[in-house]
Amino acid sequence: MATAEEKYTLITRDLQEVLDGDIIQKVLAEGRTPKCYWGTATTGRPHVGYLVPLSKMADFLQAGVEVTILLADVHAFLDNLKAPIELVNQRAKFYEMLLHAVFSSLGIPVDKLKFVLGSTYQLSKEYNLDQYKLCSMVTEHDAKKAGAEVVKQVDNPLLSGLLYPGLQALDEQYLDCDFQFGGVDQRKIFTFAKEYLPKLGYRQRGHLMNKMVPGLAGGKMSSSDPNSKIDFLDTPDIVKKKIKSAFCEEGNVTDNGLLAFIRAVAIPIARLHAERGDGIRPWAPEDAPAGTVYTVPRNEKYGGPMHFPNYEALEKAFADKEIHPGDLKAAVQSTLLKLLEPIRRAFDSNPEFQEVERLAYPPPEALSKKKKEKTYHPPPPGKGKNVSTAPPPGPATGAVDGIADALDNTKITPDS
Repeated sequence: MATAEEKYTLITRDLQEVLDGDIIQKVLAEGRTPKCYWGTATTGRPHVGYLVPLSKMADFLQAGVEVTILLADVHAFLDNLKAPIELVNQRAKFYEMLLHAVFSSLGIPVDKLKFVLGSTYQLSKEYNLDQYKLCSMVTEHDAKKAGAEVVKQVDNPLLSGLLYPGLQALDEQYLDCDFQFGGVDQRKIFTFAKEYLPKLGYRQRGHLMNKMVPGLAGGKMSSSDPNSKIDFLDTPDIVKKKIKSAFCEEGNVTDNGLLAFIRAVAIPIARLHAERGDGIRPWAPEDAPAGTVYTVPRNEKYGGPMHFPNYEALEKAFADKEIHPGDLKAAVQSTLLKLLEPIRRAFDSNPEFQEVERLAYPPPEALSKKKKEKTYHPPPPGKGKNVSTAPPPGPATGAVDGIADALDNTKITPDS
């Protein structure tokens, strides 16, 4: 039986930052079960960056934490219409089915996780009254500042985007959690919740933040930028293409999305298997030395495969230019294909999953290339190419003259 201190260490390991961890420590010291919530706005297609928080759920469950997964459908609509209202419901279903597949592939028991759809309580009278109370105390400046790293920033922001931080703060109360978990990009919203929930008479919560995985070309890996990310349902050919074009400068360990992926995703998953004692070393061949957590394959003429007992050793070898960028790309490509294969298999074998995906992300309608029809506009009287120099006849005279000319040119025969 783990002690309260051991559970806290497990809950907080590998995180970038912890705010008010003493709140969690107090819950553990009192022998109570900590409650956590992690939310995701159901907007674009989820990508492999989600593996950072999702794999961390294993630590929470091992420490006895009650974990709630919030499918934030209302947030998705409010965030500058990232998810059109007519697609929100289908996207929430898709997220839930996909997250189930990911958790299953990681060996994380889904039955220990609680999934909640935001609109099941965010449209209630009580929740909306609290939202109005927040609106009466929060300035436009504070709301915009809180959502700066999360809400899509545009020149002419919609009012809906300013409501986003308030909803996320209220979720802590209405989901009855002791701490909220999210990426470090959520920090400003977390400090917003820390400040404003007590002003509504609600208790303050703790906040845990994981590292963010950089995009393939640097910057943040984002659901709205297809070139920065690898989706869970990307085909092997697409994965290979994206990895091939990823930024990976020789010796550069600072701005390197591939190394960051190994550190934040691959190594924790390898450790997860080691702690389970299942004998699986997912990123090392059978003949790798004991203790190997990651192997970078290389051609024998360049020294053969390199085996590493931890991330630090791998990063040093790359910084010292002992690993060529091409070899690192090949290693990460192999890791990704192995990670995504069971998820893709779950999708391909489930017609309902496929139908939900089709409805959630319908293909863009092909633009019909219709030839523009020319409309004839007759010139005004006295204008145009064939204008006579003689004065134009009056309407009645002109009509009679036209009929007379037609009769003069008509030949009458006995058969007519």
